[in-house]
Amino acid sequence: MQAYHDLEWGVAVHEDRHLFEMLLLDGAQAGLSWSTILNKREGYREAFHNFDPVRVASLDERDIDRLLQFPGIVRNRAKIASAIGNARATLQIVEEHGDLSTYLWSFVGGSTIHNKWESWEQIPAATDESRAMSLDLRKRGFRFVGPTICYAFMQSAGMVNDHVVSCFRYQALRHSRPDSSPR
Repeated sequence: MQAYHDLEWGVAVHEDRHLFEMLLLDGAQAGLSWSTILNKREGYREAFHNFDPVRVASLDERDIDRLLQFPGIVRNRAKIASAIGNARATLQIVEEHGDLSTYLWSFVGGSTIHNKWESWEQIPAATDESRAMSLDLRKRGFRFVGPTICYAFMQSAGMVNDHVVSCFRYQALRHSRPDSSPR
């Protein structure tokens, strides 16, 4: 968890496959601890073809039955089926917007929102931006994308910098250049 906090959480991500991975993992977390999902991340990468949305979208009912037996992921039929449905909806977004990144980052105006929280207690569970993202994703057929899940996703993908101002990562992310990964 410390390495995730220090190296990944809040770093701006613009690469579509990584965003898709983060969105699916945050959805898989629903009702569970983040450490449970983080510990199974490699299993998810194996089960869901390294988060290639084209390959995930092609999975069918037989694959769901197979994945329900795979111990490397959370074996929940609804969550597995949602990953497949979310991949299909992702492909529609890419077709409409050119890429997933442009679409998702539009909910924060295209750049990171740097909050100035003094303590963890101040950080909200959801915001107007995460509610708007959730509503639009659900209209597009996504599941496990409620406002709280969307806000957790926005935090992890660096759409918001919710490190408290006294955290060494707050300033590092505030002054870092945007992610230069290919879009």
